[in-house]
Amino acid sequence: MTRYAKRTDDNHREVVEEFKTAMPEATVHDCSGAGRGFPDLCIGVFGRNWLVEIKDPDKPPARRRLTNAQVGMHESWQGQVAVVHSAAEICAHMARELSNNR
Repeated sequence: MTRYAKRTDDNHREVVEEFKTAMPEATVHDCSGAGRGFPDLCIGVFGRNWLVEIKDPDKPPARRRLTNAQVGMHESWQGQVAVVHSAAEICAHMARELSNNR
């Protein structure tokens, strides 16, 4: 299996910890080392799976862009992928998705 360098945004750990505190019933798997554009987190909660890419809002816009691999993965993925800057944005995204699918 090919291994990739694990590069995460500076706010990655903080976002994960805040989300775990806000949603202790969720299962959070850090996928940031998977490579090939795969999102940073895979979250399981409410009987659903959520893929989440974390970007740092303190970086200039050019440094927050998705990599080519991320763009390709997001465009080809048949499910949802959210790009967020905070744990609150993860929760808001989940709430929107759940209310849209009722």
